[in-house]
Amino acid sequence: MKVTLRKRARSNGKIALFLDYYPPIISPKTGLSTRWEYLEMYLYNPPRDEFEKKHNREVEMMARAIASERQLDRIAGRYGYQRSSEYDDFLEFYRQQMEKKSKETSNHGGWVASFKTYEIFVKGQCSFGELKPQLINDYKDFLLNKATRINSPLMRISDSSAYSYYNKLRACVREATAMGHVKQNPFDLVKGISQPETYREFLTKEELIRLANTSTPTEAMKNSCLFSALTGMRMGDIMSLTWSKVQHSESMGYFVRFSMNKTKSEETLPLSNEAIALLGAPSDSPESFVFPGYNFNAHYSELQRWLQKAGITKKITFHNFRHTFATLQLAEGTDIYTVSKLLGHKNIHTTQIYGKVMDKTKTEAMGRIHLGLKTDNK
Repeated sequence: MKVTLRKRARSNGKIALFLDYYPPIISPKTGLSTRWEYLEMYLYNPPRDEFEKKHNREVEMMARAIASERQLDRIAGRYGYQRSSEYDDFLEFYRQQMEKKSKETSNHGGWVASFKTYEIFVKGQCSFGELKPQLINDYKDFLLNKATRINSPLMRISDSSAYSYYNKLRACVREATAMGHVKQNPFDLVKGISQPETYREFLTKEELIRLANTSTPTEAMKNSCLFSALTGMRMGDIMSLTWSKVQHSESMGYFVRFSMNKTKSEETLPLSNEAIALLGAPSDSPESFVFPGYNFNAHYSELQRWLQKAGITKKITFHNFRHTFATLQLAEGTDIYTVSKLLGHKNIHTTQIYGKVMDKTKTEAMGRIHLGLKTDNK
């Protein structure tokens, strides 16, 4: 690889400076093969006074330094040494992170939408060197005021989606910084998007019982959903649950020991008798799945038919069974600290979202004002 500084006379009487690459490189701005990189630096032609002569000397010195830096980057990369990633394609790195995270978590759609939204914002072109605080601020404004849904371009994204997409980009840039592609994380200099208040749908105890008594062709789906409602486990963790993770001891009874896909934390979760019954007969192979032949992405439509058959009209996804577990635990009097531990939350503030839903003090307060009106309730 050879990088040469070249000059070209302009019609305005100035000389433009540019770099000549051989062999050609892939432009980080266009994604196309090119030999030229214009530096947007100019020399006076000819210099008319000492000021213009000094300008020419300094600008040409700077241009030669840039050419040397580019040359060293290419040589270092060829021999396997760390090189600057400033002109490398960040979007391709983001895409790879999206594919990696989609395999690790159940939030495949969220990662895809976050990547496509950022790709739209940068018009399909973004290098590592362009990740500056101003770009992040502009993207934050885009998310909060302009971004639309990927599959519904006429509809704005929700505040929760803006919060999610922003944090996924932040996680990706944090990874790029850790790998040396970015010198300083621009998110360190930008105020983030506040987490919006969210409404988490759940099933009441009566609805859950009705659902348990409703048949469905996909028995593994039914059992896994009820298992989530009885344990609080995420569906991704349930899908990867093998019999080797189901353990028993005289003092602790039955429990599962597993690593959460989302947080990578090691968890020990006791099992109730009803949760144990949903597991069925154990397999002879310790590494076989407890709920084989089931994929919640493929069986989403079957879930909706099951809910409809049970007479439940709420908008319920597989993750809502985890919400149901948390809400019903609090409703039955389990303290919020214990619920937080059962859910594997690192911060109890995350669990407090459910506490707002099932705040018994609000219910008691609403019954304290009496007007002597006749009611059906005795």
